[in-house]
Amino acid sequence: MNIIKQQTGWIEVICGSMFSGKTEELIRRIRRAEYAHQKIQVFKPAIDNRYDEVNIVSHSMMKAPSETISSSAEIMERLKPKTQVVAIDEAQFLDEGIVDVCNRMADMGKRVIVAGLDQDYTGKPFGPMPQLLAVAEYITKNLAICMKCGNPANRTQRLVRDGETILVGASDIYEARCRNCHEVLD
Repeated sequence: MNIIKQQTGWIEVICGSMFSGKTEELIRRIRRAEYAHQKIQVFKPAIDNRYDEVNIVSHSMMKAPSETISSSAEIMERLKPKTQVVAIDEAQFLDEGIVDVCNRMADMGKRVIVAGLDQDYTGKPFGPMPQLLAVAEYITKNLAICMKCGNPANRTQRLVRDGETILVGASDIYEARCRNCHEVLD
């Protein structure tokens, strides 16, 4: 049992492949904080406008209101003094400064919950996620189901040929794959 004797903050990271339920888990934690009447702020990168411009939205269409940002520095600019919980979706799309921002907020006594892809479509660590995983107190790694064989999937298969690391999309261009079924398309 964790017994916290003074106000302290921490970082929680929810990671995994696409279609593993990262945003659903983030929304679940946001809802629990709302039930506890905690002050919450939710952020998402402006680049992620697949389902909605202002809400974070899971592939199963669960939603939570959020503020869109273009850089990690905007979080600190918009952070309200009474905020107790900060939730950030799709952190892999943010700049490396997100690691410092999350550490600063945790040092201020805030609970920081971050969700994002831990690997890009080639299976390599994605953006600032490895550093966030390294500094987090709590890590949840979700697995999806491989769309080819049904085994647990920890990779994101890109279905179209495009060399860009960031290509925002959903089931139209990505699917979950296991280690054995994953292929890197050039």
